[in-house]
Amino acid sequence: MTAGEKLEQRLTGRPDSFVPAHALERLLTLEERPDRERVVLNHAMHWGTGAVVGAFRGVMARAGLDGIRGSLLHHLPVRLTTDQVLENATGVGAPPWTWPRDEQVVDVLHKVVYSVVTGLVADRLALTTPDREPVRR
Repeated sequence: MTAGEKLEQRLTGRPDSFVPAHALERLLTLEERPDRERVVLNHAMHWGTGAVVGAFRGVMARAGLDGIRGSLLHHLPVRLTTDQVLENATGVGAPPWTWPRDEQVVDVLHKVVYSVVTGLVADRLALTTPDREPVRR
């Protein structure tokens, strides 16, 4: 997802978003600082929520919610909702329906890429046991 975002930003000229860092600052009750000093916090929140929510996709795959169905079920109710709840509960985000249309499209597309790639990895890992034997379904 990060690589896709960086490519998209080069093509569109869209600047970095520091909303994840702002949300983490609020969650941890840290002192607010300028965006240029929030890069580490931004990555921590971005990658941290991705890892936690991605792990849930692995659980879904292991339970049989795999393939494109599992990825779409992961994307819409889990990935998008996680970001929106954290950002809006901390007061740093705005409901998506108030965003410009192009920002909505970009956000959804990035999260679709995240969910499909995470789903492919989760499905592959869920189909094997620790000794790498295929799981029978």
